[in-house]
Amino acid sequence: MKNILNQLEQERRKVDFDTFDISVKELVSMVEQGIIDIAPEYQRQFRWPVRNQSRFIESVYLGIPVPSLFMAANKDGSWELIDGVQRLSTLIHYAGSSEQRAKLSMSTSLRLDHLEVLSDFNASTFDDVPSTLRLKFILRPLKVTTLSDKSDLKVRFDLFERLNTGGVKLTDQEIRACVYRGRFNEFLSDLAQNEDFSACINLTEAKEHDGTKEEFVLRFFAYLYSRDIFEHSVVGFLNDYMAKATSEFNYRRNRELFERTFSLLRRAIPEGIRRGNRRTTPANLFEAVSVGAALAVQNGSDLQNSGILQWINDDDLTRLTSEASNNRQRVLARIQYCYDKFVR
Repeated sequence: MKNILNQLEQERRKVDFDTFDISVKELVSMVEQGIIDIAPEYQRQFRWPVRNQSRFIESVYLGIPVPSLFMAANKDGSWELIDGVQRLSTLIHYAGSSEQRAKLSMSTSLRLDHLEVLSDFNASTFDDVPSTLRLKFILRPLKVTTLSDKSDLKVRFDLFERLNTGGVKLTDQEIRACVYRGRFNEFLSDLAQNEDFSACINLTEAKEHDGTKEEFVLRFFAYLYSRDIFEHSVVGFLNDYMAKATSEFNYRRNRELFERTFSLLRRAIPEGIRRGNRRTTPANLFEAVSVGAALAVQNGSDLQNSGILQWINDDDLTRLTSEASNNRQRVLARIQYCYDKFVR
């Protein structure tokens, strides 16, 4: 019991919050000034239909309590939006300037519809209502909770994940893109567009745009360089590697290796990394083949005479890349298996 209490107290100390009441006007202005950052990963998640947006605006007019907006404070004093993209984007859609709306790809201001309580507001925009009501609306305070900049990035990732409860849930990689910003994150996004790499992985249409491609690039480098310390949690492993690579990474050398590896893989397996008749690329198989190939390329192999089209479906590799195979022993074994095949 003492250990449980100590662990709880230790983890609680890592999380520090502040709570504010901020008016609609201030919130919209803070976005315009860049004080509140709606990251691109969040902007593309704005999916509320007009009915939902209108009902939220109605709630603000009526003074009905709405869920808090959740932010994370940065060292420079700015805030990142964690939870509330639908609500904050709706406020901008309704009461923001044309320039603000344009930044969020909104061509026109929100025209209210489907309202039952304030039915006379239907078909109106913000500019259509009387000035006294506009003033009341923009002065209406909303609750904002901020995670202080004292918390480390791992805590921030965990909170992004726990509080990511909006209309469209972000993937782990989209959350990483919000948390671990900087050159390495941009590097992942750049390599994810590489034509040879894209030809080597087969994804569903939905996963083409949800951060999966960027996560596959991250997996490539994480397992290439840190596989010896992998335990069993893929999410934690990738978080740790991204945190490390954000501060220390050889971009020129690794770009060359990445491009060389996937150029050769594309020639060796024109239909991409897949097993049997499956159309999509399993993550475990991708890690084994791509990292094994990279190690072989570093050893001078051109991958072309390895017979990969035959052994990629071997029972041994299938066993090593099957479900419940995420432990260090299996990870090392499947990468070694592919490396040996590539260099034989």
